[in-house]
Amino acid sequence: MSFASLGVAEPVARALAEARHTVPTPIQAAAIPVAITGRDLIGIAQTGTGKTAAFAVPILHRLALDRRRPAAKSCRVLVLSPTRELSGQIADCFRTYGRHLKVGVALVIGGVPIGRQIRELAHGVDILVATPGRLVDLCRSRAVTLAGTDCLVLDEADRMLDMGFIHDVRRLVAMLPRKRQTLLFSATMPAEIAGLAEEMLSDPQSIGVAPPASTVQRVDQRVLFVSREAKAARLAETLQGEPIDRALVFTRTKHGADKLVRVLAKSGVAAEAIHGNKSQGQRERVLGAFREGRVRNLVATDIAARGIDVAGITHVVNYDMPSDPESYVHRIGRTARAGRAGTAISFCSADELPILRSIEKLIRRPIEVSPGGEHLESVDHATPRVPSRGRSRRSNGGAVYRKRSPHHRDGARDSAVRRGGPTLRGDHGR
Repeated sequence: MSFASLGVAEPVARALAEARHTVPTPIQAAAIPVAITGRDLIGIAQTGTGKTAAFAVPILHRLALDRRRPAAKSCRVLVLSPTRELSGQIADCFRTYGRHLKVGVALVIGGVPIGRQIRELAHGVDILVATPGRLVDLCRSRAVTLAGTDCLVLDEADRMLDMGFIHDVRRLVAMLPRKRQTLLFSATMPAEIAGLAEEMLSDPQSIGVAPPASTVQRVDQRVLFVSREAKAARLAETLQGEPIDRALVFTRTKHGADKLVRVLAKSGVAAEAIHGNKSQGQRERVLGAFREGRVRNLVATDIAARGIDVAGITHVVNYDMPSDPESYVHRIGRTARAGRAGTAISFCSADELPILRSIEKLIRRPIEVSPGGEHLESVDHATPRVPSRGRSRRSNGGAVYRKRSPHHRDGARDSAVRRGGPTLRGDHGR
C-alpha cells in the first residue's frame, strides 16, 4: 500500500516520498480515505503511530483540490493542540508535506511575542496551528476570526482535557461555522472526551489502531523500588550504567526538574531541563540539542514533554511516578516509536505504591520488578504483590505491598501524590 493508492493528490504524495514516508502506518491507512471524503472522524491512537500525517495529509489533499485564498484575519483549517512543542511539530509536518503546494501555515502559541503572530494572520492563512489559550487571546482582540474555517482538528484531546483547556476549546468551537469537517484524535477516550465528541462532531466514523490506554508493546517496562531520598543517586547510577542513546526523565514539578539537573551534574551526569518556566527560545534550543544528540539526558515535566517527538529515545525514566495512570501511558510512549524497542524504568517510593497499583490495573499486567531495589515496608492489612515471572515478593529487591492506615503519618503525602503535578495552565496556557 502507498499514499498514492489511498487517493492522495500527487503533490502531497510526492512530498511524502521525498520525506521517505512511503508506506502508510495503520492509523494513516484507516484515517486518510475517510478524512479525504470530508466526513467527521474520531481517531484513537497513541503517540508515535503517525497520527499527525493521518490528519495533515487529507487536509493538504483537499487544499490541493480547492485553492481558494483565505480571507484577511482568517484561516481555512484550524488545528488545536495542547502544547507549544507539539504545535510546532504539527506546523512543521504541514510545511513538509505541503512543500509543493502554495499553502500558508501559521503557528500561534504562548511564550513568544504576540505582535508577530498578529501580523502573520493579518492577510489570512490556509492552516493555523494553535494552542487554545493564545488563540482565545487573539480572537478576543479581533486579530483573527474563525467564521470562515472549513476544517477543525483537535489533536491529543485527552491531554487538553487534563490541562484544563476544554473550556477554551468550547469557546473557540462556538466561533466556528456549524458546517465544517471535524477530526478528533486522542490516545484515550474518557467519558468527558466522548461527550465532547458528541457535541462537536456530526455522524463521525471512529477508527482505532490500539485499545484505549494500552501501552506500547515494544517497551521493556521495569519498576525499581527505592526510597525518595535515594532516588537521585540511583538515577545517576542508572544513567551511567544503562546502554542509553537518549533518555527522557520525568519529574512531577518544574522546580524538581531544575534541582535534579543540578544534582546529576554533581554526580558527573550531564543533563538539561525543559518545562514551562523556560522561555520558548530556551526550550527550542534544549530540544534541538536533544534531537541532535548533543544532549543525552533530558529532564522534563509531563506538560513540557507532551509534544516531544524525538527519534532515538531509548529510555524513559519515571523519576517521580505520574499523578495518574493515563500519564504513564503517555510517558512511556516517548520511546519505542516507529517500530523500535525501548525501555521504561519507574522509580517507585513507598508513598507512590498506590499509583503503581493503579497503573498495573490500567495496563492489565504487572510491571517487572528490577533487581537491586529496596524493601519498602508499609503498615496494616498486608496485600502482597507478586513480582512478574513467578518471583517471590522479596526476591531481587521486590517490595512488600500493604494498604496504608488512614492515620499513617504519610497519609497526607499519599493524597498529595494523587493530586500532585505542576500547575497545568502555567506550563502552556498562553
